[in-house]
Amino acid sequence: MRKVKFKKGKIYHVFNRGVEKRSIFNNDSDKWRFLQGLYLFNDNDISLGALYNIERENEGRINFILLKEFIRKYPIEKEPLVRIMADCLMPNHYHLLIEELRENGISRFMHKLGAGYANFFNKKYSRVGPLFQGRFKAAEIKNDLQLQYILAYINVINPGQLIESNLKEKGVESVEGVMNFARKYSWSTNPDYIGIRDSVIIDKGILKDFFPTPEKYENFVRSILLSKRYKRAKDLFLE
Repeated sequence: MRKVKFKKGKIYHVFNRGVEKRSIFNNDSDKWRFLQGLYLFNDNDISLGALYNIERENEGRINFILLKEFIRKYPIEKEPLVRIMADCLMPNHYHLLIEELRENGISRFMHKLGAGYANFFNKKYSRVGPLFQGRFKAAEIKNDLQLQYILAYINVINPGQLIESNLKEKGVESVEGVMNFARKYSWSTNPDYIGIRDSVIIDKGILKDFFPTPEKYENFVRSILLSKRYKRAKDLFLE
């Protein structure tokens, strides 16, 4: 029985990793397929047909520009299950910051996302068996400060560990180095919050009020990296 009870209007940090900590993304194409799922499975309907149509029309290629163009040409009447406020894809795991919009929305969305991606991955790489390490983990965000901290954790601290592996335990050696790396890291929503990308996948929701400008967001992230204040939300890290 899952300890966390999902409630409409509440925000959660959601996490899952590969079974035996194996890689779940072998290349950028795999990551794009997962991002497609984030957009298309976030719907009251299944949306599998739209996913296949996008791939067929673009000969298997996909990126944010092609996805936006497809949506412009073929508008999809969506009934979102969740609000995806942030995401980060790492080699063997992923993080999501999501708000439940419909009753049982998170459970339905995560089932479609996990099963859809695992089926794709297993077929592509001729493997069998589970891809993920059990059911996804989730933690409810209790207050506004936790929400802001976990956003910085997902968007910057996670990718930052690719260049500073002990960042969480020892603190940041080069704040500007981590900030610059996260700025260029395409597989988190950090580029959307610093104003250099506008993804169709995410809806910042209440975070737009906390960070109305990219400068305010970056100043906040820099301040918590310098002070290690992100450790105040360590019970939400889930890893």
